[in-house]
Amino acid sequence: MRAALALVLLAACAGPAAPPGLGPADRAAIAGAEVVFAGEVHDNPDHHRLQAELARWLKPAAIVFEMLPPDREAEIARLRAAGAGRAALEAALDWARSGWPDFGFYAAIMEAAPRARIYGAEVPRADLVRAMREGAAAVLPGAADFGLDRPLPPEELAARIAEQAEAHCHALPGAMLPGMVEAQRLRDGALAAAALRALRDTGGPVLVITGTGHARTDRGAPALLTRAAPGIRVFALGQGEADPGPGAPFDAYRVAPAPPRPDPCAALRR
Repeated sequence: MRAALALVLLAACAGPAAPPGLGPADRAAIAGAEVVFAGEVHDNPDHHRLQAELARWLKPAAIVFEMLPPDREAEIARLRAAGAGRAALEAALDWARSGWPDFGFYAAIMEAAPRARIYGAEVPRADLVRAMREGAAAVLPGAADFGLDRPLPPEELAARIAEQAEAHCHALPGAMLPGMVEAQRLRDGALAAAALRALRDTGGPVLVITGTGHARTDRGAPALLTRAAPGIRVFALGQGEADPGPGAPFDAYRVAPAPPRPDPCAALRR
């Protein structure tokens, strides 16, 4: 009832149109959610356009970015309050050395919600390396709240190892793959922790910008978030470049064509 009422009120306002590709039921669920995860393939411009449209429509109190380091939050807030442009934000984040795609993708999302408080959930490389050696629970504060202190069941671990092998073009030594799974779990936990912090600070709604794999409702950041704080209303939107088939672990899924890109496996094969 509350979600439906929220949708009616939003439709009655002279605000921006709802993002394309989302049906009335999805829009109602998003309008009633406290935390909305919006996945992406990182270099797909169409995915970023929908995220920006979603930010404009949702008017979140906070946006969490997987790509931003938490220790730059205060500087980003200061620059945005002063009306700084994209170039200043990009320089403050040392984006050219970050390894992420064009900063313009993410700047457009920030600009679509000018009043949103910006949070970072990027995991430093040193922490990822430690998680690969010692496990995610050794790195993330409060890991037990998110269930990261428990080993994965054997079948799930095997499935995740297979996914990591596929994602890395079967070019990594098998001994590395369990550590890659722990690094992924750490990223999921960092996103869930940042989303929870943002929600508690601002009251929400919170929009989380992340890779689609982290937006999974079965074992990604949404699952860890609801484990740590049961009762939070969460919506997870996955975005990919092919039909995931039935049973995809998202509340909604949107497919957009892949942009032209070099063979992503070429560097790993070398």
